[in-house]
Amino acid sequence: MADYAEVSDEVVERMRAVCAALPEVVEERAWRGIRWRVGQRAFAHVLEIEAGRPPSYAEASGMSDGSVLTFRSEGPELSALSNAPLPFFKPRWAANVVGLVLDDDTDWGEVGELLVESYLTAAPRRLKVLVTGPQNLR
Repeated sequence: MADYAEVSDEVVERMRAVCAALPEVVEERAWRGIRWRVGQRAFAHVLEIEAGRPPSYAEASGMSDGSVLTFRSEGPELSALSNAPLPFFKPRWAANVVGLVLDDDTDWGEVGELLVESYLTAAPRRLKVLVTGPQNLR
């Protein structure tokens, strides 16, 4: 059993609804929280910060307690999100990863869009076409 706070079932279910609809996604327990991956690449990770732990997430988000999501982005959107104010934050551990504080004001429609974009950043070409169609393939 984990000796740290778990992400609420409501948050996990909201994310699962989007991620499970994408091709060949695997959901798994991470070192903390839950992550979703396509192939070997994680494209979403949700976890609880509790009493400033894990410190790398607490420092990046400016929070000592709460739920956060990290996801992948690229291009102009990565630049915009990396420089956006809270609820977005920029973790230091990966160039194309952005964080989002999840709270009562979270726009879950936007979270869904960010998760799909993150998946498209991580997925191989053969799976991207199933989501976007050949005319929109990056």
